[in-house]
Amino acid sequence: MTTHHPAPTTIRVQLRFFAAVRELLGRGRDAREVPAGTTADDLFALLAGDEPRLAALRGTTMLMVNQEYAAANRPLADGDELALIPPVSGGGDEDPNRRFRVTEEALDPRAVEALVADPAAGAVVTFTGSVRDHARGRAVTALEYEAYAPAAEIQLARIAAEIAERWGIARVAVHHRVGLLPVGEVSVVIAVASAHRGEAFAACEYAIVRLKEIVPIWKKEFYSDGAVWIGSEADYRRDRETGATADASGALGVDAPT
Repeated sequence: MTTHHPAPTTIRVQLRFFAAVRELLGRGRDAREVPAGTTADDLFALLAGDEPRLAALRGTTMLMVNQEYAAANRPLADGDELALIPPVSGGGDEDPNRRFRVTEEALDPRAVEALVADPAAGAVVTFTGSVRDHARGRAVTALEYEAYAPAAEIQLARIAAEIAERWGIARVAVHHRVGLLPVGEVSVVIAVASAHRGEAFAACEYAIVRLKEIVPIWKKEFYSDGAVWIGSEADYRRDRETGATADASGALGVDAPT
């Protein structure tokens, strides 16, 4: 005789917060017990009910469930992890041989190139991004990068899969720094090896653009008189074109004293 157990009436969901959302809520982790059938967006609304300022970020905040981007109407299950993802600006394993890596350690472009070395490759193209001393018409003293590290590395690998499908290139490596970086410090290294230089250049450009679109890494710009979290690269470019200030749509929150 089969015993039927009643479906649970409540579920427990783990929560992760990053960048401006983390600072707004005053914590990076939480857990909620909610009714069974609660969706990712329902839980966001519950959080916004506790902190009304969070509601203003809903239009630019994406949702991840168990380290994968998820639709707002996705039902949550007991034990799920829901992460609120602010617009990205553009971890854990510290093994330097990983091709997709988020780390607090200094980056070595030559070491990243070595990860894609291939006797069949006629070209290796490397992009090195570093902290510049100005942005949005203001002098920058440092940048702070924060990441949802495990999900970030998954998304970096996804970008490499997109490159493989589009150009047939299998040798891609991306390493990104997190933490407080002074002006001149290397923040990201992308290396692509392929048979021909044209495809390698195109794939390298594609990788940095996609990184800034989908990888959950955020940056905070520090100035002599304050600091602000910066949103997506698309927002950043729009602000430059329109002359908007650092607390406009491309930045999450307003300038805060350092």
